[in-house]
Amino acid sequence: MSAALDQFFMRRALKLAANGQGLVEPNPMVGCVIFREDGGDAGSEDSEENLKRIVGEGWHERYGGPHAEINALAAAGEAARGATMCATLEPCSHFGKTPPCVDAVIKAGIKRVVIATLDPFPKVNGEGLKKLNEAGIETTVGVLESRARELNAPYWTRLEKKRPWTIAKWAMTLDGKIATRVGSSYWISCEESRARVHEWRERVDAILIGSRTAMEDDPRLTVRLPDGREPRRTPTRIVLDSGGALSVFSELALTIRDAPLMLVFGPDSPKEKKEFWESKGAEVLSLDAPEREHRVILLLEELANRGMTNLLVEGGGEVLGSFFDLELIDEVRVFVCPKLVGGKDAVAPVGGVGRELMRKAATLRGKKIEAIGTDVLITGRVDY
Repeated sequence: MSAALDQFFMRRALKLAANGQGLVEPNPMVGCVIFREDGGDAGSEDSEENLKRIVGEGWHERYGGPHAEINALAAAGEAARGATMCATLEPCSHFGKTPPCVDAVIKAGIKRVVIATLDPFPKVNGEGLKKLNEAGIETTVGVLESRARELNAPYWTRLEKKRPWTIAKWAMTLDGKIATRVGSSYWISCEESRARVHEWRERVDAILIGSRTAMEDDPRLTVRLPDGREPRRTPTRIVLDSGGALSVFSELALTIRDAPLMLVFGPDSPKEKKEFWESKGAEVLSLDAPEREHRVILLLEELANRGMTNLLVEGGGEVLGSFFDLELIDEVRVFVCPKLVGGKDAVAPVGGVGRELMRKAATLRGKKIEAIGTDVLITGRVDY
């Protein structure tokens, strides 16, 4: 066995796994490569010799469909016997939407299984590994584990923190404003940046805004892809609307048939408002908590219980401030646009209480900076 080969094929399996983003949730993204170990030492990272060792590969392509291991075994056929399997996640050991993958791996005659990380799902979590070992299959666990966990960080967050992975998105001027002092915000970002947002939307379960943003910007929050293709998924539009103030003539209301709409009401919202919106086809979630922060926590718990894994928060400043103060923002995607509006009363992207000391400011890891049209996109994961 070769550690270099294990890492080479695990990198390939991780790339394959990423193809499932937006298609497999709430399941994790998983990739799998089956290869032969015989044939000499591992080549370089892009070695053609290494690629010739592959007899089958696959990834989890859609929720409810065959898992990555099953797709890879189908591609390999009889060549899987005596080969090594490299999987980004522990093979499942229970009946869910599909039969246990570990049984198929054993039956196929795989000699060794290389696993990036164990599956935290309670019905698996080491049981798949145990069954492989009991069948006499050699296993190696922990190859590129940190990369595998980063890839499926939303999956881990839903299982361990009981809430969706939360992505905060905003576009701001060079002087850090998301709207002028009178609330004007069309358009801060360029056309290319706005097209990128639609690509993000098709990969999340829900998009959230506050009632003020809904009233001032009147967004649709639907997925409109530039090439006209059908989106991978249609996210639920969520409005934090404690008083039931959303207009029946708003774009959100007029597009209820195009995408699900959820209104999150507070304890003092009029009953007739709830009945009215439900008659229009919207879902009304009434949360019996007086403070916005508490309602946010209850909402995220409810979304996780529904299997929602990724939540895109598109502002405005009050909502983003609440999420930030509660340390609920996992990732940021920020467009910085070459415009200046000035004004001490212009709107900043993140309100709330904030941090008192600069040394306690949240920081970004895995930061990336990209030029998009006239804008600069900064992305990263938040460390509090």
